[in-house]
Amino acid sequence: MSVEDRINELKTIIKYHSDRYYNQDNPETSDYEYDQLMLTLKAIEKEHPELVTLDSPTLIVGGGVKRKAGVLVKHNVPMLSLQDVFTKEDIYSYVNRMIEQLNDPTFIVELKIDGLSMALRYVDGKLTVAVTRGDGIIQGEDVTENAKVIKDVVRKLKDPIPYLEIRGEVYMSTEAFNKVNEQQELLEKKIFANPRNCAAGTLRQLDSKITKERELSLFIFNVQDTKGIEFKTHTESYEWLKKQGVKVIENYVKCKTADEVWNAIQATSEERGNLAYDIDGVVIKINNLEDRKELGNTSKVPKWAIAYKFPPEEKETKLIDIEVSVGRTGRITPTAIFEPIRLCGTSVSRAILHNQDFIDDLDIRIGDIIVVYKSGEIIPKIKGVVKEKRFEGTNKFKIPDICPVCGTPTVREKDTADIKCINPNCLAQLERRIINFVGRNAMDIKGFGSAYVKELIRLQYIKDIADVYSLFNYRDELIKQGIIGKEKNTDKLLDAIDKSKGNEAQRLLTGLGIPNIGKVAAKSIMKHYRSIEELKNTSLEDLQNVSDIGEISALCILKFFEDNKNREIIDRLKDYGVNMAVEDTDSEDNKFDGLTFVVTGTLTSMGRNEAIVMIENHGGKVAGSVSKKTSYVLAGENAGSKLTKAQELGITVISEEELVNML
Repeated sequence: MSVEDRINELKTIIKYHSDRYYNQDNPETSDYEYDQLMLTLKAIEKEHPELVTLDSPTLIVGGGVKRKAGVLVKHNVPMLSLQDVFTKEDIYSYVNRMIEQLNDPTFIVELKIDGLSMALRYVDGKLTVAVTRGDGIIQGEDVTENAKVIKDVVRKLKDPIPYLEIRGEVYMSTEAFNKVNEQQELLEKKIFANPRNCAAGTLRQLDSKITKERELSLFIFNVQDTKGIEFKTHTESYEWLKKQGVKVIENYVKCKTADEVWNAIQATSEERGNLAYDIDGVVIKINNLEDRKELGNTSKVPKWAIAYKFPPEEKETKLIDIEVSVGRTGRITPTAIFEPIRLCGTSVSRAILHNQDFIDDLDIRIGDIIVVYKSGEIIPKIKGVVKEKRFEGTNKFKIPDICPVCGTPTVREKDTADIKCINPNCLAQLERRIINFVGRNAMDIKGFGSAYVKELIRLQYIKDIADVYSLFNYRDELIKQGIIGKEKNTDKLLDAIDKSKGNEAQRLLTGLGIPNIGKVAAKSIMKHYRSIEELKNTSLEDLQNVSDIGEISALCILKFFEDNKNREIIDRLKDYGVNMAVEDTDSEDNKFDGLTFVVTGTLTSMGRNEAIVMIENHGGKVAGSVSKKTSYVLAGENAGSKLTKAQELGITVISEEELVNML
């Protein structure tokens, strides 16, 4: 790979993860992993300055602007990011360089709160505007109404001045975060991954009542601009803010030397686990404001401050047990159960161990002291075993050679690390198969929760997916036993089951649970075949002509339909009236053959699903993300990062009217 190709690859990866973090509040990688990517790109660009372009992530502050919670506001003062450092040597180098450049500087070491940046503007002492960081340079989102219900946001200063702009970090305490997730569980809604994501999503959503209920907090960490008062030092501004009732960063430390700065960092690291909120590092700032003016800023960061980022948080705990579970394909998955620990703001006590090879490679044994971390600060993973703390008498763990649910002997699949139960009637597989069938990506039967699935299987009302449509025959029994509830709830579910019979054939194909055939593959297959019946009698050669279907997926389909039990289930579904065929549309043609579209934003003349169906009915393909392979981006109102990426890549952007005109 050439240097230019490597730079472009890093740009693409970093921009993707930046969008996930800043705009979607849903990061897939940890801060540490992201920082390492950025450091690699910076190092290559330093060696090859001729390859640096204006769209490089090293020159861009923050994310794009997310137009979700309100109008856009221009920044009066840029909300810059900070230069990140990761080692003791970096700290000493920076501090000693500042000592050489400045006259007897004082350094302030502060906590780096893991939250969402926000600026507050006061005119004549009254709060007028609250704005998020947005792109950091030009504009951010107006979140004033949501900010006003945050308990730490002061609406009126005790000593009014003509103008004040301050910047802080909106965050969620561990206690508040746990309360929110408990409520989400009660309402059977999605659980938030960590306090930072929850705080960001809460500040940006539209209902200020929800913002108030979720108890966000705020620390102010800088005075951005003033009229009517001047400060000589950062700490002097803090003291004035505290007199106004403004909550500033806690427990900051004044330092004069690199040793003092490093000791303050170490002390903070040791206390990190005792704080009521998450931090991901510390910030080292120059205290004197005249010194700050002299140092100035780069296009992205101030020269008068740096951020020391803590390495990924890891903790030791004791492995209590290893549980094994059976998936819908029969694959047996081991899960580590350990004494609960807090990582990245949440309590964790379980981690997937993947397979026997993974267990053997780490030599994990029940009773061991293990090291746990969070991948992407979300998914708990086991890093290793502290073998010097191992007790005598521990034994190597082996996944059982019989299924823990049905007792059938297990087998290891050839050329894989997977161990499977081969009993097609295993109840554990049936549970997951039915849950998949009735789920959102497949038949989407509203109200058919996993608790009902388990109980109906236990009482032998359901023995395969076709039995879902036989439940009508047992309506009175179901009501009498209260399995689903009283008459109203039972009829509501039975009605949802009946309506699902008219679903598109691709949903049925997804619900069959054929290995390697998910929603996207099912859609491609049913564009090629006109019915499940036609697919049932296809050949390997014909399947491999389907877009996105390779040999392995094709073989899985053939193997599924070779099983007489599966063919019988298909016949019964057909008898129950479940749709097996692709609906013919008069307007179908191949005008969009070979073209890939991405749909983004709010469409005014048609729904998004309607637009997708229109494109697919004319031979086009609809993708979920923008890439070089994208032909057109259909953009509605409030189109976000996908529109930005399309513009960066030079991809044609069209409106709803233009889409219709193309046909």
